[in-house]
Order: sequence, then structure tokens, then C-alpha cells
Amino acid sequence: MNGGALIVGAGQAGIQVAASMRDYGYDGPITLVGAEAQPPYQRPPLSKEFLAGTADLASLHLRTPGFYAERGIDVVTADRIVRLQLSPAGPPGAGTALTERGRRLVFDRLALTVGARPRRLPLPGADLDGVCYLRVLDDATRLRAHLARARDVVVIGGGFIGLEAAAVARSHGRNVTVVEAGERLISRSVAPVISEFYRQAHARRGVDIRLGATVAAIVGEQGRVTGVRLTDALLPADLVVVGVGVVPRTELAEQLGLECDGGIVVDEFARTSEPAVVAAGDCTVLPNPLTGQGRLRLESMPNAVGQARVAAATLVGKPRPYTDVPWFWSDQYDLKLQIAGVTDGYDQIVVRGDPGTEKFAVRYYRQGRLLAVNAVNSAPDYLAVRKTLASPVPAAG
Repeated sequence: MNGGALIVGAGQAGIQVAASMRDYGYDGPITLVGAEAQPPYQRPPLSKEFLAGTADLASLHLRTPGFYAERGIDVVTADRIVRLQLSPAGPPGAGTALTERGRRLVFDRLALTVGARPRRLPLPGADLDGVCYLRVLDDATRLRAHLARARDVVVIGGGFIGLEAAAVARSHGRNVTVVEAGERLISRSVAPVISEFYRQAHARRGVDIRLGATVAAIVGEQGRVTGVRLTDALLPADLVVVGVGVVPRTELAEQLGLECDGGIVVDEFARTSEPAVVAAGDCTVLPNPLTGQGRLRLESMPNAVGQARVAAATLVGKPRPYTDVPWFWSDQYDLKLQIAGVTDGYDQIVVRGDPGTEKFAVRYYRQGRLLAVNAVNSAPDYLAVRKTLASPVPAAG
């Protein structure tokens, strides 16, 4: 069986696997299958420039229209792989796929770059018109249209997506309330000092932050949202933005019997539990790239790109480990947060600068060893730590 490479998922990771395979000398057929109707595009601007109206669809495209033809990459849009089967008699990694539209694809190399879906609210009223999620371009287009005519916006979830949407809505003059079930904002990713800084920064700009708040229901009239009912209050809302995390898409991996544990489990070479099959991007759980230990989910564009390059190298028989320094950014108002490294397990932080000036950095340490930095409007601190972490033996910091 010699059907070429099949890449399932046409986001940032999928495109990078295809492009890198060509860069590494692979000259066989490459087929990339994506469920969305649009050609592959960037996701990070959806909650930032695109939602704010300062970027259009053309600026989001990952590659120029002629790129795919020039590189011999067959991009299938508006279709979805619904069944995957590896051939028991063929070489490792070979098999067949069936799409929703009935297309049958034969492959001898397989990459899963299937991403994640938004976590849905299992609440009464969650399907009312005006309740929006933000993950794909159609979501962002719909949200942008609702935002243009909204007055009262409630954001459910105080993570990065929720806060970025809140910043855009407030910058457009809307009344904005952020409802977070936890006791602080973005608690999964940053130290309390950063959480408190963002609480104060949003409050200074007129956002009502409700921490430790439980949403009981979303209410509406004539099929359209009119409010969000908390256990102790009713918030008016003609637009509700839900940002309560994502769920990795593991269904196809499970069809193949691959190990999944909060995502598709891969090693430092992007190999799944079936070593001939690779996976990359938001769908994966991987070892810490800086230590090789543990299991992480890194939901970011830089990780999708870096891990995809490693997956491509594995597919073409030139494996190399994934050791990139994880990094991420968030734009909220005129505040740019830049993150480098992984904060898991920190036992000490050092604050450089004054959060009150909206220009400072927080360094994270474990047993005196530098782990990560969160830098707000402080690019030099971010770059210095990222460079240190990328050195063969990171300094004590």
C-alpha cells in the first residue's frame, strides 16, 4: 500500500506537518483534510484583531493560494474524516480513511492534527441565540456580528479567551461582566500576582469581575438571550461569550486504539502509542519539552508549529526530539502578556518592576532553577528568560 501521507486536521499544526515534510525532502503525495470550508487560517487573531475588526479573513490565511499547488499538497476542505483503520497486513502506519462525504483515502503515513473543541455549557438556555463560543472562524464571525449590536455582554470564564473577548467588548464601549467560577482569573496558567493584576486592570477599564460565581442558567425571551442567572444575581445580557476551556478531539485516535489521557499521548518525537502514527497540536498530551518529564497540554500556536515540525521529521524518517521553549502571548487592551517556559511545580516567584505601572515581569523558580516568565509590557524580561531557557543548561536566573 503506497497512498502517501494523510494529515487529519487543517489547522496550524496540519499545515506545518505538510510544509515541513516537503522541506525535509518527502516527495510522495500529501493529503490534508479539514472540516471547515475555509482554507487553513491562523486562530490566535480570532479573539484579538479579527474580533476587534482590525483584521479581515485574507490576513488570516496561513499560506498564499498558490502555496499548496506549488508544494504538491492536496487540501480537502468542508469534509471530515469519520473512520480510520490501520492495515494489519500493510507496513506500520498504513491504512485507509473514510470521510463524511464518502471519499475513501489510502495512506501509508498518518498524522493526527485534529485540535480541540470548545467545552460546552451543560446549562438551561445554553442554546439561545446570542450565546457564542470562540474557537473557529465561523464562531468569530458570528460573535463579531453580535458584538456590533450588543449593549450588555457577559463573559463566562476568566481564562485567556474570555478576557481577550472582554477586552475587545469593553474597548467597543459595551457593558461587560466576567463571571469566573474560580477564586482568581487565569488560575491554571499564572501566579496569583498576575491574576490579581488582570482583575484590577479590567476593573480599572470598567469591567465587572465576579469571582467564585456559579452560573445557574442562561435566560431569554423568544429564543434570544436576555440574561445570565447566577446563584445570587441576575445579570442582563444580550450577548454571552462562553470561554470555559476546550476538549481535545480524541475520537479518531480512540478508533485506532491509541493511548489517550486528556488528549492523544505522544512522546518527544510526536509518536503516539502506535509509533508509526504521529500527532501534534492542541489534541496532544506531551512531555515537558524542557525536561522531558511529565505530561502537558500546551494550547498555543507556537507549540502547534514546533511539535508539527517534529512530527514531520518522524514521518520522513529523520526523527529529532521536541525541545522548543514553550511560549505564548495574550493581548488585552494595551497590555501584552508574554509567557515563556512552563510554570508547573514552581515554589518561588520573583517580581521585577511594579504591577501598578502596568509594566513588570514575574519569574518562576523551582529549587532555585528558572522555569518560566510572565512579562506584561516588558519584552526585554521575556526575551532574556526565553534565551536562558533555550540554553543547554539553563542558569539559576
